[in-house]
Amino acid sequence: MLVSLTAILFAFIGIALGYGGIKLALLGGSLYYIITAAGFLLTAILLFTRRAAALWVYALIILGTLGWAFYEVGFDWWPLGSRGGIIVLLGLWLLLPPIRKALSPASREVAPTIEQARAGSASPLPLLGAIAAALIVAGISITKDPHNLDGSLPTEAVAATPDMGNTVPDGEWHQYGRTQYGQRYSPLTQITPENVASLQLAWQYQTGDVRQPQDVTETTYQVTPLKIEDTLYLCTPHNIAIALDADTGKEKWRYNPEVSANTQRQHQTCRGVTYWKDQSVAADQACYERVYLPTSDAHLIALDAKTGQICESFADKGVLDLTRGMKYNPSGYYYSTSPPTAMDGKIIVGGAVNDNFSTQEQSGVIRAFDILTGQLLWNWDSGNPDVTTPIADGEHYTTNSPNSWSVFSADENLGLIYIPLGNQVPDQLGMGRSEAVEKYSSSITALDVKTGQVRWVRQTVHHDLWDMDVPAQPVLLDITNKSGQVVPALVGPTKQGDIYVLDRRTGEAIIPVTEVAAPTGAIPEDFSAPTQPLSGLSFNPPPLTEANMWGATMFDQLACRIQFRSLRYEGRYTPPSLQGTIVYPGNFGVFNWGSVAVDPKRQVMFGMPTYLAFTSRLVPADQIPPKGEDEKASEQGLNRNDGAPYGVFMGPLLSPLGIPCQSPPWGYVAGVDLRTGKIAYKHKNGTVEDMAPVPIPLKLGVPGIGGPMITAGGVAFLGAAVDDYLRAYDLTTGKQLWQTRLPAGGQSTPMSYTGKDGKQYVLIVAGGHGSVGTKAGDYVMSYKLP
Repeated sequence: MLVSLTAILFAFIGIALGYGGIKLALLGGSLYYIITAAGFLLTAILLFTRRAAALWVYALIILGTLGWAFYEVGFDWWPLGSRGGIIVLLGLWLLLPPIRKALSPASREVAPTIEQARAGSASPLPLLGAIAAALIVAGISITKDPHNLDGSLPTEAVAATPDMGNTVPDGEWHQYGRTQYGQRYSPLTQITPENVASLQLAWQYQTGDVRQPQDVTETTYQVTPLKIEDTLYLCTPHNIAIALDADTGKEKWRYNPEVSANTQRQHQTCRGVTYWKDQSVAADQACYERVYLPTSDAHLIALDAKTGQICESFADKGVLDLTRGMKYNPSGYYYSTSPPTAMDGKIIVGGAVNDNFSTQEQSGVIRAFDILTGQLLWNWDSGNPDVTTPIADGEHYTTNSPNSWSVFSADENLGLIYIPLGNQVPDQLGMGRSEAVEKYSSSITALDVKTGQVRWVRQTVHHDLWDMDVPAQPVLLDITNKSGQVVPALVGPTKQGDIYVLDRRTGEAIIPVTEVAAPTGAIPEDFSAPTQPLSGLSFNPPPLTEANMWGATMFDQLACRIQFRSLRYEGRYTPPSLQGTIVYPGNFGVFNWGSVAVDPKRQVMFGMPTYLAFTSRLVPADQIPPKGEDEKASEQGLNRNDGAPYGVFMGPLLSPLGIPCQSPPWGYVAGVDLRTGKIAYKHKNGTVEDMAPVPIPLKLGVPGIGGPMITAGGVAFLGAAVDDYLRAYDLTTGKQLWQTRLPAGGQSTPMSYTGKDGKQYVLIVAGGHGSVGTKAGDYVMSYKLP
């Protein structure tokens, strides 16, 4: 009975592999599955007939699989294991005595002749040998990591007193990236690689703002708090502003604007508030210090930093309406997710526009308002870039012009503000874009802070059809070149993995940028750029191949291979199609809003490159289902593009089990010497503990979204990964030094400050991320040395 059931199982596997293998072969894929299917079916027949040759045939299947797998991936354990794991386990099953004895002539009632015994005896040796070979290769591969890059960053201080931006006391954190340079660098030195493992929880606070049933999928907690004197200032996903005592976490005040829920909103988050001190009035007056709160219903609110009361002298009784001047204003389609920039007596604001909802959405205009009164001082509209004088009542900004939803950086000495720009929606359709839109889409643009006029622009994608908007705050620092010359630099991370290192005065490349040929063949109504820029410093991954397809088992790997061969893919920038296109790097981005951190003394960079392929498939408008069916307000599912000739289905390239089709690792930590542009190290980051059905902390290297922070003590801190941990790394080598379990997903950027006790604190907000599925929460976690 056991042999018969085993034979049925082998026959079923053979049929399944044969069916999928034929589909794959007809698409031009590997013939391995057809050959292996034949081997399984032959083994099943031999098992049904109780023939000892079944073990010989199956031994050949194992050896053939081993050779094929090694040819495709070498000593890389996870791809090897998924190819051969089930096959080796079934080989061990065949070695069970009840099965082996049933295949031996000695089990018959009539004693066999010597010749029959020799010919038909079910010797385990061939199968044992094949399994042993597979286990030896597996053992070797477990000890190797072909994806790891070992190395070290230089440790010497190139600049003894580096320019870190506007003046901020060492123990404070005044802007989103600590200063307007966005370096995410703390000059504090108490925490070092030698003592970081002793970090302990100092205090924990819960905001009370938790995810609601009516919230959109992309409800996330991404805030980096500010620390001014003895107070922390933060906001919550539903735009509640809170002030905390930095030493104890005790709440000082809170302000709730009572923003109503809106299911048309694509994102529900708040990355931070903006602080400003009014030097023109006495320190004891109300609103001498202000906190500016952006809201998801498109308002900017001025609050007294000491009390949380509204500063009614600003705008309309303390509230600035950001929808003014929009020709179209559909509810929930426009809002501010990132803290505005305060400089030169101005509050400078961008805005997020819903991706791919409609062709009649709000403008992506950048506006500067008087920071005290809320009066509009200039507006820069990338669809009408030359006219920056404030528009008059009744005039409108350009509909759907490229927007900036991320964080700006600024150089007060140069009088420049640096804007990371997206593209015009619909993202995948480039028809009808104006000359100005073509110029500024997916670029880093420097504006004169006094007038809003463009000083320079550096485009990172031409005619963007892939949603490769510049997502990250540009980071500013001075770089000393080989000749000893100090160059004011800008480091701009991008979704496609290129990192642009530019002279921030002019936009000229410090690390060379070249133009390389790109795939062509867009839909007939559109076109694709024949070349695309490529930075000499890039984390752009090698193109995917069928051999890169992965699965927990050989069955879902086969499904991924079929999917890969069914989609259009000719490398990075393969145009969108009706057939369906693989977008790699994907919409999630190699780098996203978390940006990178730099050490301005050592002139090195620490970042978290992430690799996750996406797919996009254009759908003619007349084939789009009725509104409300199969649509998502995020990067997964149907994006309707109302008013456009096509909608788009998009999402990660996943197996039937819901895991990435491409082989791990999917996430790393990496260090770069910015003086040479060389990547010094790259290590797998994070585990599948919170991804897998069984919470085993296997370090595959997982995706993440969030940002890193560096301290002058030589330690980098990062949450971000889809397992719920805050980790510390040696900045020099990238080796992990410490980790602590968070009560929710840590998809925010940590910061550091000094308390009244003289101790250095490290703080992270843990609240989860709806789109990546991490645990939701409302926690503020602060750590210090004992």
